Amino acid sequence: MEFGDEAQSLARLTRTVDAARECGLAAIAANDHFLFSTPWLDGPTALAAVLERSGSMDLATTISLVSLRGPVALAKTLAALDLLSGGRVIAGVGPGSSERDYEAVGIPYEDRWSRFEDAVTELRALLGDDSPLEPRPRRPIPIWIGSWGSPAGLRRVARLADGWLASAYNTTPEAFGAARATLPAGHPNALVTMWTWITEDARDAERVLREVLAPLLKRDPDALSDQLCIGPAGRCAELLGSYAEAGCERVHLWPLGDEPHQIELAAARVLPAVNG
Repeated sequence: MEFGDEAQSLARLTRTVDAARECGLAAIAANDHFLFSTPWLDGPTALAAVLERSGSMDLATTISLVSLRGPVALAKTLAALDLLSGGRVIAGVGPGSSERDYEAVGIPYEDRWSRFEDAVTELRALLGDDSPLEPRPRRPIPIWIGSWGSPAGLRRVARLADGWLASAYNTTPEAFGAARATLPAGHPNALVTMWTWITEDARDAERVLREVLAPLLKRDPDALSDQLCIGPAGRCAELLGSYAEAGCERVHLWPLGDEPHQIELAAARVLPAVNG
């Protein structure tokens, strides 16, 4: 998405992916909105554009709107990405939380849950061993479902998904740990939408939180401040360490602009402290 005067370009994408690859990160990911408060590049197209620069990193959708894109069209796209990447796609899906996306497609927002379950069931069949698609993906593509952690959402994850995608700005390490405990033992998980701005300047952190992120999400900045990697490297490492202790296996950082520099800061100053 666009932040301030940071417009969309292939150069911006490639700089970001180059930094992630060179810093040894595990995955690149793209989220999904048709309409948003800031210009939003199509996620699967962005992943395809940087395929050759992605090295051995996983290519993930975190999440893709399967009910609105349609399971057949989305499966065709993901199968192509998986084939061309040598089998590195993770299909993160969810119903979406924006009524504007549903209005754009002409689908009632109140129907999202029933449509989502049907769409995921069809998507699994299309991405599995017996897929009618040609060419097929390299292997059955794992399907992860995004849930903020409600009991109904976690039951859906356990029943339909190969993994759980939790939302960083809608949970805490304590809530994450409690939710994870309700899933089957060994069920994979990751934390997404971990908005990130690593800075030792308190005024800069406040600026990004109050002038960039809070208006974007339409959330109270004070409520967001303790949930996200915004601020000093040591504080960010402490937060990620708390998630690791709660059983979180992977975190998808989402820099709030200046992506290469933020990735380098995370790799050099935050992640070593968590891993240590």
